[in-house]
Amino acid sequence: MDFNVKSAHPEKQRADCIIVAVSEPRRLSRAADIINQASKGYLTSLLKRGELEGKFGRFLLLQNIPGITAGRILLVGQGKETMTESAFRDLVARVALYLNDIPVSDVLSFLTEVEVKDRDIGWKIQQSILALRASQYRFDDFKSSKSKKIFSLKQMTFHVAHKKEALLGEKACEQGIAIANGIKLTKDLANVPANVCNPSYLAKQAKDFAKQHGKDIVSCAILEEKEMKALGMGLLLSVTQGSTTPAKLITLEYRGAKKSVKPIVLVGKGITFDTGGNSIKVPPHMVGMKYDMCGAATVFGVMQAAIELELPLNLIGVIPSCENMPGANSTRPEDIVTSMSGLTVEILNTDAEGRLILADALTYSERFQPAAVIDIATLTGACQLALGPYASGLMSNNDELAKSLLQAGQQSGDRAWQLPLWDEYHEALKSEFADISNVPFSDIGARTVVAGCFLAKFTQKYPWAHLDVANTATNAGSKRGATGRPVTLLMQYLLDIL
Repeated sequence: MDFNVKSAHPEKQRADCIIVAVSEPRRLSRAADIINQASKGYLTSLLKRGELEGKFGRFLLLQNIPGITAGRILLVGQGKETMTESAFRDLVARVALYLNDIPVSDVLSFLTEVEVKDRDIGWKIQQSILALRASQYRFDDFKSSKSKKIFSLKQMTFHVAHKKEALLGEKACEQGIAIANGIKLTKDLANVPANVCNPSYLAKQAKDFAKQHGKDIVSCAILEEKEMKALGMGLLLSVTQGSTTPAKLITLEYRGAKKSVKPIVLVGKGITFDTGGNSIKVPPHMVGMKYDMCGAATVFGVMQAAIELELPLNLIGVIPSCENMPGANSTRPEDIVTSMSGLTVEILNTDAEGRLILADALTYSERFQPAAVIDIATLTGACQLALGPYASGLMSNNDELAKSLLQAGQQSGDRAWQLPLWDEYHEALKSEFADISNVPFSDIGARTVVAGCFLAKFTQKYPWAHLDVANTATNAGSKRGATGRPVTLLMQYLLDIL
């Protein structure tokens, strides 16, 4: 789908459909009023008959309006004249779904006129693009009969009033398309079943990704288990030893700035399937465990969007990837292993494996002398209990970094909420036999926070933040699948720091 901007007179456009807003009670937007005047009161006559009150989310599709060149006019009820961010996102998502069900290929939207508190036209355009692209996402790679749904919508044009808005709009289109492409890549990788998407598959995807973009732009390195052992990655290797599929440590490096510029490092959890190991999950909780590599998929998506936008920064993705399987060789509860950092860890629960592979990857990230490290992981089911599906859990050892991520989440709508890393929670990880344990011996609750405290012990040499996306990276229920979060949050963070 193509996206562009232009300054347009709604009554003179030859688009298949023009979208204009109506607020409560029966108040026409500027564009809708122009159409009403050109049609000699046609819209107000309909509104007076009660065809549309302007209530939020109500639509009225009109055809062959007198005095109007466009084939159709879609009246969209926006509710209040000034909308909240979440209401606007909801509205454009509904509009996107509606457009997919009508035979239009060329649409001109005047929803850019809708007032959203503290948000400019660029924000509205970007949110609209992300909604439209999300509405058309399908993953049918493994269906014998591909989806027959063919979307007729090919071009969306957004109205801008003047040159300054046009510049904002063009930039928003560019960024929105790139972020949408990154989200699609993240979703596609995450939705692949675990019998296909194993660590070797992810490694191949990384190699192909680097090859696609060219060695001068992005490089790829893969560490095998022998090399991990030489580096002392005992935690990562303890998770993979029950699997017949070898682990991989994948590094993607994008060079968009001078070599002297310290990089941002993204560390993505890449457990391609999680049975829980010897602390095996009950069957209902094992469904969906192919998504335990959504952190890894997010790294791919952010790298894709950053490269597409040619961001002037250095960005490194580190992906520790393995399976967590039970078996004769798998790690047992109360085994003690040594991390790459030298800390010994008593593994009381083999189903708390994500923090183990991340710990060694976070230590490995020190070699890049990063400006900041952000890890992304479907780490704890408890995050769903704490925050529901609305905000990813955020923990950080750096207030400035945490603030930047929170602001990026608020700006993008892909929100996060900060949780504490207080000393009291760290106390819960004390072990009688090792430096620390991977879970408390006595459950104190606060499982999301305690998991973050574990990671914090391996991140003392750089600014670090942890995003627990166990509650936001996938949808539940009949529409299950990857959401592509938190690609939007992380891309907004990168754009903000430029």
